[in-house]
Amino acid sequence: MAMRLLAILGWLLAFLAQPAAAATSPELISLEQQLAGLVAGKSGEYGIAALDLTSGRTVSINGDVAFPMASTVKLAVAAAYLTQVDHGRRTLDQTIAGRSAYSLLEAMLVRSDNYATDLLIRNLGGPQTVQQWVDWQGLSGISVNRTIAQLLSDRRDLRDPRDSSTPLAMIELLKKIETGNVLKPQSRSFLQVMMARCITGSNRIRALLPAGTLVEHKTGTLTGLTDDVGFITLPDGRRIAVAIFARGGSDRPRGIAEAARAIYDGFTASFRYPFVTAYGGR
Repeated sequence: MAMRLLAILGWLLAFLAQPAAAATSPELISLEQQLAGLVAGKSGEYGIAALDLTSGRTVSINGDVAFPMASTVKLAVAAAYLTQVDHGRRTLDQTIAGRSAYSLLEAMLVRSDNYATDLLIRNLGGPQTVQQWVDWQGLSGISVNRTIAQLLSDRRDLRDPRDSSTPLAMIELLKKIETGNVLKPQSRSFLQVMMARCITGSNRIRALLPAGTLVEHKTGTLTGLTDDVGFITLPDGRRIAVAIFARGGSDRPRGIAEAARAIYDGFTASFRYPFVTAYGGR
């Protein structure tokens, strides 16, 4: 009998320790249902993923579907360059085509400057070098194939697998930037500050969040495509990595804003009952 009780206790402890148990809490199930309903009511196609960087809880809608990254690829470009800085191979002060690397990164991340982006990509060795950095980080589901100029000049196909990412792959990239020891603290802080200063897409993730909410993000836009990815900081300090892609249909920024607000509310509510499991125990 004692051995049986120990076995049951061991199974119960293992069950409660599994991250998947937390991810199936009623609050996150409700959030997934809400996001699914939101997507179903839109004319376009949406890909959504969100990750609580504290608990590991994740929700997604079409999380494994590839969408064009557009300018959200600039996060990978920045991270690849800053990794070189961390290893002493490049500096923020060095001059590239008459401008400092610092000013190019700032223009790329804050104003989404395409020319600055391509100067950085060229300095790194081309899109293939950025892809090598992605592969080195063990990230699958992200493809970096062209410069921004090439992407914009090519015939537009919003289902082209080149220069694309799945929502789940994008939040994994964000997770690695935040917690994966990919960047040294100074470089990580630099990137986060620049993302917080982003002036594009004020009608997307930021639009419906409570005033004063810290959002560090990067937008992406093509004809028929609207993206926004980044971090939302909740009132209790938890940080949520968010990736929302939308193609086709109409009023995509509003759809992104509504999804972001649902994520904000859903993850805020989920923390009030941190020990609720799939079977309803506490």
